[in-house]
Amino acid sequence: MSIVLVEGESDAVVIRTLARRLALPEPRVLPVGGSKGARRAAGELNGQRLVGLVDAAERRDFERVLKTVFVCDPDLEAEFIRALGVEGVEAVIAGQGELVSFRRLQSQPFQRAQPIDRQLARFFGGRSGNKVRYAGLLAEAVPLEAIPAPLASLLASL
Repeated sequence: MSIVLVEGESDAVVIRTLARRLALPEPRVLPVGGSKGARRAAGELNGQRLVGLVDAAERRDFERVLKTVFVCDPDLEAEFIRALGVEGVEAVIAGQGELVSFRRLQSQPFQRAQPIDRQLARFFGGRSGNKVRYAGLLAEAVPLEAIPAPLASLLASL
């Protein structure tokens, strides 16, 4: 059985949620505490079949120690924004009763000039627990035929 190394808990939540939705056996997913943790984790799991999921900016940290790495461009949240579209992501936020909060963030002086994908990333990462919570919600919301390519390929490799 493969072990999936990921940067953080939000990545693990997404993989587990999508595997469940696809009726796949629950994969063993290990958050390594950021991309620099991949080397330590790979060393501790020597002899196991390891694959990784990482954001584009940190891909080298994973590629140095893993043979199979799936890369989110530029990150997991952006993959879901493309897959669901801005309206789909906003519908998920609205379903949590937080669309007004997101609109407030968008109206802040610095945020007004930012592209919406950056505004959404700030919203997801701006409140404790939001990144993990929304990772699961976005993974639940994405149509199975629109699962982002890195995630679909990773799941298929398991």
